[in-house]
Amino acid sequence: MNRERELAQAFVALSDTFAAEFDPLSLFRRLVHTCRDLFDVDAVAVMIADARGGLKTMAATDEDAEFMELLQVQSGQGPCMDCYRSGRPTSVPDIGAEHERWPALVTAMTTAGYRSLQAIPMRLHERSLGGLTLLRRRTGPLPADDVHLAQALADSASLGLMHWSTEPDRADDVVTRVQSVIAAKATLDIARGMIAECAGSTVGEAARLLDVYVGRRHVRLTETAYALVTRALDPAEVLASRTSG
Repeated sequence: MNRERELAQAFVALSDTFAAEFDPLSLFRRLVHTCRDLFDVDAVAVMIADARGGLKTMAATDEDAEFMELLQVQSGQGPCMDCYRSGRPTSVPDIGAEHERWPALVTAMTTAGYRSLQAIPMRLHERSLGGLTLLRRRTGPLPADDVHLAQALADSASLGLMHWSTEPDRADDVVTRVQSVIAAKATLDIARGMIAECAGSTVGEAARLLDVYVGRRHVRLTETAYALVTRALDPAEVLASRTSG
C-alpha cells in the first residue's frame, strides 16, 4: 500500500467516531501506532491534560516512550511540556545538545537509544489539550511535511475526542470529556496490572494480551477494562486469548 493510501485510511480511522466499537483509548492507540508506521520515527506517545493542567499519558507504542513522557510530567520540563504550553510544534534534532536544559530526560533518552524528537500539540480550535511525542533513534529534524501531517493527524484525533461521550445524548464540554478519558485510562492501567499479576507477566505483555482479547471479541477496550476492575470479567478469560483461535 502506498503512503498516500495509508494516510487516507488513517484520517478515516481517526474520524470514524460513530462506529459501535469506538472508544477514546482506542483512538489514542490508533494515533500513536499510525504515526510510528507512517513517519520516520521509532516510538510515539501521546498525553492530554486534566482539569488542573497536569499531563497524563494516554497511549504509547512502547514502555520506553511512556517512560519519557512520565519523566517530563514529573519534572514539569521537556519539549512535550513546552509544546503543550505554547500550542506549537517543538523540534529537538539532537537531544544530546540539551543536557544542561533537561538532564534527566536526556540521560533517559540516550540510554534508551533515542537521539532526537518532535513534539506536536494536541489541540482543538487553538485550545491546547496535550502533546504528541515522536521519538527517533537518529539525530536530525523530522521533515517539515511530516510535521504538518502529524499535526493534521493529531488535530483529527482531538476532534474525534469531542465526538465521544460516556452518555451519547449529553452535551459535555471539553474538560468533562477529557476527564472521562483520563478516568478510563486509569481504569485500563489497573486492569492491565490485574492481568499481569494473574499471568505472572510484565504489564507490557498484559497490555498485549488485553489487545488480543478485545480485538478477537470486537468489544470496547474501556468497557472490558471496567469489567475487569469491577470483577465482572475474570482475568483468566483474557489469558485464554493466548491459545484460543
